[in-house]
Parts: sequence; C-alpha cells; structure tokens
Amino acid sequence: MTSAKLRKSIKIGYLYVVLASILFGISGAASKYLFTNGMTPFQLIQLRASLSFTGLFLWMLVRKPYLLSISLKDIVYFIPLGTLGVAAAQFLYLFAISKINVAAAILLHYTGPVFVALYSVFFARERLTPITIVAILGSLIGCGLVVQAYNLELLSMNRVGIIGGILAAVAFATYSILGEYGMRKYNPLTVLFYAMLFAAVTWNILHPPLEAFLHAYSPAAWGLILFIGIFGTILPFALYFEGINLIRATHASITATLEPLTAGIIAYFFLGEILGPLQILGGAIVIASIILLQWKQELDQKAPHLARSNKSQ
Repeated sequence: MTSAKLRKSIKIGYLYVVLASILFGISGAASKYLFTNGMTPFQLIQLRASLSFTGLFLWMLVRKPYLLSISLKDIVYFIPLGTLGVAAAQFLYLFAISKINVAAAILLHYTGPVFVALYSVFFARERLTPITIVAILGSLIGCGLVVQAYNLELLSMNRVGIIGGILAAVAFATYSILGEYGMRKYNPLTVLFYAMLFAAVTWNILHPPLEAFLHAYSPAAWGLILFIGIFGTILPFALYFEGINLIRATHASITATLEPLTAGIIAYFFLGEILGPLQILGGAIVIASIILLQWKQELDQKAPHLARSNKSQ
C-alpha cells in the first residue's frame, strides 16, 4: 500500500469511528426519551436485541452469507460472549441511562477498559505499571465526580443507576476480552452476528418472548426504536469494527470517547439534562484516564518490535 493510500485509509478509519461514536451517543439520548415516556429497559433491550439481530442476519444473508459459517464447537464460546457480554452490557447500559443522566451513564460504561486492565493484571499476570495505576485511580476519581459521590443524598437516590453503570463497564470489559479472542479466528462481523444472536435469545427468555412488540407505540416511538435497533446498534458496531481494522483498536478506543460528549450535548438540548462543573471535570478525567490506558497498551504492543529492531542493529 502506497503512503497516499495508507493516509487515506487512516482518515477513513477515523471517520468510521467518529460516525459510530456519534450514532451511539444519539442512541443513548433516544433511549432516555423512550424511558421518560413510559418504556421500560426490559422492553427496549428486547426490542433492540431482536431488531438488531434480525437486521444484521438479513443483511449478511444477502451480502455476505459465507460469514455465517462457524465451527459447531465454537458455540460454547459464542454463548458467553452473547449472554454475559453483549446481552448484559446492553441491558445494564440502558438501565443506567433510565436512572441517571445519559452522559454520566455512558461515562461509567466507558470505564470498561479499566476492568480490562485489572483482568490483565490479576488473571493474565501482566505487570502493574505506574501508568496503569494512574489511569485506574483517575477513572475512579473521575467517576466519583461524575456521579456526584460527594453528595450523599444524591448518591442514595441514584445508587441503583450508578451500580448499573459500573456493572455495564464490567460487562463491556467481558465482551471486549471475549470479542478479541473470537476475532483471532473469525471475521468481526461473524463475531458480532453470533453475539447479537445469543443476546436476542437471552432477552427473549429473561423477558416474555416478543412481549415488547405487543405494546401500542406511537409512530414517533417506533421511529426511535428502529433508529436504536439499526442506526444505534448494527451500523455503529459495523463502523467501529471496520475502524478497528483500519486504525487499530487503541486509536479507535480513544476516538470513541466522543460518544459521551455527543450524548451529553444531545441530552442537554433535547432532554434538558445538565452536568455541573465538577461532573464535567470528572468526565474529562475519565476520558483522559482511558486515553492514557490505551496509549500505554499501544506502547506495550510496540515494545517487542522495538526490542527486536535494536537487537538487529
């Protein structure tokens, strides 16, 4: 690939991730609007999971049917990816949005990389570096400011939403770790499809099958539901995965921090949600901590190559 084509490919990769982040952010605000108008997180997660799986299945069946093929023995991998990862993360994310500010919920969800780092230290036996410690402490301090932990009365009111946001981050870390493992063998769309399949199955077992589709929604509500299912799930996930292929996961993760910023702006103008100065400061600390963590990950990935290059010299 020539340098000109490489630069163009990198620009397209960043564009994909930016678009994905904006769509995810709009989806979060749209979800909060539906919650304020009577829909429950259980109904919306069933609608979202079922519609996104169906839409992705039809598209892949027409455009890339060969990507639907997997080894039967790998079903035991895709089940926890879809249930403990995607199904749990999407529901807890929506549940947190239903209880606390959209931007605050998404920022809590975005601390997932911190739990990935903790997994790497305690289970993958990676070394705990000063950068990792600073990033983890920064995320904890930032999240404390975002959820206004210094205000004990507010903390007691929103405790369930805050816990939901933290658990969403744990689930996010789960499907990040499992998803990375699956993409060593399969195309990202294949991994996404089977994760969505088992997420849809999960929420049609835990919630009465297709019950959410039996309610009478207004045309505006159906418009938002379809937007969340297609433009808030399938399209941004596909754009994000394509972006990872072009600019690497580290750069994509950093660029994706646009999502809580987008969600906060939209929630401010359309839902009247306001973050105080300390909450905004906390959000900036969280984003900076995640960027620091991803930067450290990239340095770790480059280190072996630099060592081999020095030895060859």
